[in-house]
Amino acid sequence: MHCPRVWRAVSALSRGTAWRSQSTSTSLDLSGIYPPIATPFMASEDVDYRRLEENLLKYAQVPFKGLVVQGSNGEYPFLSAEERVEVVRAVRQSLPQNKLLMAGSGCESTRATVQLTEKMASAGADCVLVVTPCFYKGKMDSRVLIHHFTQVADQSPVPVVLYSVPANTGLELPLEAVVTLAQHPNILGLKDSGGDITRIALIVHRTSTQRFQVLAGSASFLMAAYCVGAVGGVCALANLCVSGRWDEAKALQQRLIEPNTAVTRGLGVPGLKAAMEWFGFHGGSCRSPLQPLTEAQTQQLRKDFSNNGWI
Repeated sequence: MHCPRVWRAVSALSRGTAWRSQSTSTSLDLSGIYPPIATPFMASEDVDYRRLEENLLKYAQVPFKGLVVQGSNGEYPFLSAEERVEVVRAVRQSLPQNKLLMAGSGCESTRATVQLTEKMASAGADCVLVVTPCFYKGKMDSRVLIHHFTQVADQSPVPVVLYSVPANTGLELPLEAVVTLAQHPNILGLKDSGGDITRIALIVHRTSTQRFQVLAGSASFLMAAYCVGAVGGVCALANLCVSGRWDEAKALQQRLIEPNTAVTRGLGVPGLKAAMEWFGFHGGSCRSPLQPLTEAQTQQLRKDFSNNGWI
């Protein structure tokens, strides 16, 4: 196992681009588990802040390292920029100060991402999660993406975590772009939701001198990601891995795969919100155009959870 790695400010030059060092020298250790929380909505599709706070009280009882807010599970593409910031502000007010808040600030344009990143930092985010712009994905090659993330990181008041989620964007952040961006003093790590363990292992290896931190973006491959040097992910399995309880971790990983695949690769946010209700959290409605599960989908999802001993 790799020891936890921390971000530090260093000077870096790559491909002729000068990156100024950041004014902060605060180290930020990402190692741990971060639930990517959902945004509960009322039947009117307004954000349900009361139920969000109730969810946060329940999260506070579990020893997570922190929370990811306004990630893919937060339905961020359907929220206005003002709503995205307000949700982050509400979470920060309820979240214990010793819990890290990672806020999604990615937008399609570099300019909008820079502006939203600054607002997320002001709302209390400890770091920001920046997804790859993808509407013009045919033009999003390494050169363009390196320029985009560099501009964001240069101007961000808090550390930046890259976010590659090809299942949603149709675009995987190229390996060479990740390796280059890892040299930036204000780029902390990567949340990789692609699930290619060979790629994750190679990223860990090729960025080891930059103290770059990789998070597994799904419970389906969390144990495997830990084995090759990832520092965290999205479920309690990681605590078993870190303590060396590999037999228990293996058993838990196997039980997680089927329900996790049903939600993340099949039913998406509506499936997640339905499952949250079964475990005492408020999923709430989705914001249109997402629709609730059909009865047949609900029954199959419940079967996936019950067959693996979760309900």
